[in-house]
Amino acid sequence: MDDEDRRRRLRSFVLGGLVGASAAVATARRRRRVARRREERRGPVGLAAFESAPCFQEQNAEPRE
Repeated sequence: MDDEDRRRRLRSFVLGGLVGASAAVATARRRRRVARRREERRGPVGLAAFESAPCFQEQNAEPRE
């Protein structure tokens, strides 16, 4: 293995490491943003969400006399 081949392999390894690390950082940032948006959007869950729906409230409204 000559010096030129060794340098090429080392350069490739370093560049691949940098690309992989930057992808990991970008993924972590994106996941935090998605989690934050999910927290902000959170509303009633389960049956409470259904009971607050207009169609359910209309169906269970008191009969008018």
